[in-house]
Amino acid sequence: MKAASVKELKEALKEKSEKELMELCLQLSRFKKENKELLTYLLYEAQDEDSYIQSVKTEMDELFAEINRYSYYYVNKSARKILRLTKKYIRYSKKRETEVELLTYYCQCLLEFDPPLQRNATLFNLYQRQVASVRKSLSKLHEDLQYDYGRILDEML
Repeated sequence: MKAASVKELKEALKEKSEKELMELCLQLSRFKKENKELLTYLLYEAQDEDSYIQSVKTEMDELFAEINRYSYYYVNKSARKILRLTKKYIRYSKKRETEVELLTYYCQCLLEFDPPLQRNATLFNLYQRQVASVRKSLSKLHEDLQYDYGRILDEML
């Protein structure tokens, strides 16, 4: 089956009634976990971005605490998993400030992580790629925010 374009979907949705739209949304939420998470974000958490960021940070802390530190394989795998989840939450928000805040926090968690980054080349490279990503996103923010987050990044380096 070929998926319709966004324009075609938009036109088809305009023709639907409010009840039909609600049914479509509920059916989407039943179909895939990501759809349900996105709908939850849009309905409950989009209005208070600060609490959303805080809840994601709390989840990141819990995941970092659960990592098996005795095997570099599991450390690397878990760090990539946490990054993947963080990027998914960033995608839900679509705000640059949220992206910079969460990726900066991820990098801080990696720096504080034991074993140190310098002993693990994979983690160090992951850290450097995320710092580069933060710098790229930082350039698209307001000047005041650029300065604030730039200072945080400089302290990390």
